[in-house]
Amino acid sequence: MKNQSIKKNLDWTCILIYSALVIMGWLNIYSSSLSATDDTSQKQLIFILLTIPLIFVLLALDGKFYEKYASIIFGAALLLLAGLFLFGKTIAGQRCWYAIGSFTLQPSEFAKAATSLALAKFLSDSQINLKETNRQFQALAIVFLPVLLILPQPDPGSALIYSAFILVLYREGLPSWYVWTGFIAILLFILTLVFEPLYIILIALAILLFLYYKSRLGDRNAVLSGIIFALISGFVLSVDYVFNNVFKQHHRDRFNILLGKTVDLKGIGYNTNQSEIAIGSGGWLGKGFLEGTQTKGGFVPEQHTDYIFTTVGEEWGFAGSLVVVGLFTGLLLRVIYLAERQKTKFSRVYGYCVAGILFVHFFVNIAMVVGIFPTIGVPLPFFSYGGSGLWGFTILLFIFLKMDANKVNEW
Repeated sequence: MKNQSIKKNLDWTCILIYSALVIMGWLNIYSSSLSATDDTSQKQLIFILLTIPLIFVLLALDGKFYEKYASIIFGAALLLLAGLFLFGKTIAGQRCWYAIGSFTLQPSEFAKAATSLALAKFLSDSQINLKETNRQFQALAIVFLPVLLILPQPDPGSALIYSAFILVLYREGLPSWYVWTGFIAILLFILTLVFEPLYIILIALAILLFLYYKSRLGDRNAVLSGIIFALISGFVLSVDYVFNNVFKQHHRDRFNILLGKTVDLKGIGYNTNQSEIAIGSGGWLGKGFLEGTQTKGGFVPEQHTDYIFTTVGEEWGFAGSLVVVGLFTGLLLRVIYLAERQKTKFSRVYGYCVAGILFVHFFVNIAMVVGIFPTIGVPLPFFSYGGSGLWGFTILLFIFLKMDANKVNEW
């Protein structure tokens, strides 16, 4: 009876979209690796088949298991991330994997679900109020602990994904100035790379003076306005130092290419240029499955991993790309809808974590491939090659679907 209840209450819309994305992902991996000498598509098929027992295990566990052991799961994830510095295998300059024979496992892919559980557990406490400063720091500490272990690997792509949790915290009551501060800091950073810092400071001063004199007399605070101006000025003046001394050369090159300050179609900008050519050559309906000349010729490096969307654009065209974007959008909206109808705060927060992580992955990957975001290692969920990524996203989603299936019994 319990199994029948789970089958009945599972959200099959999410499962069907998930299945469609995984199948379409494998077809594109097969096409992009057809001319390769390795067995990439066969390995990915094995990874996909292994998700079936994984899903059964995730659904067989009691829904309360994830809430009860959230802290332990998070602690184990942090230990696995820390263990990489001692026992990890270095691939392409990154110490991100554990190697077991020829099999590798990337713990950062599983840490996303663990962090989601830990954050949901913390916020589900009835005494937690994110309007309190100490609670804000505690919540942010949960988010940034794995980031501090991921960045030195170095794996900035995986670390970037944790920005998704800020949106979750905002939904749960984090003051909006956190979000605005982050947005303004990114904007100032980019503008300072394009224009002279003095111009940015003068514009900021003009805006602050305008806001100061437009506000009601009782709301004016000259000291606060002065502090904000000083912080903005200090930040703008520090951008050049950070860019030239903290960023690595390949990071600087990618920003310069994105901002049009450097043209390097044969060097650091080669991947993006080739991906744009591949996608553009697909036209409205694409060249057809297995017919992509850029794909067959292997012109786009890492096409079966971070650049898998170029295969979609070339062989399936604008129409096929629109279908893929539509499926991801449908999945995101469905998860948000399910999150809002949860009966417990724990499952609602976790649902928003799932939606946030999937959105950042989806948005950054496609933006990177079409050349409106710097090249960074962020895979496309359910599409990019890799067992760790596929299993990590599967765990992330199906834990939530189990929680949603159990909500009937949470009254």
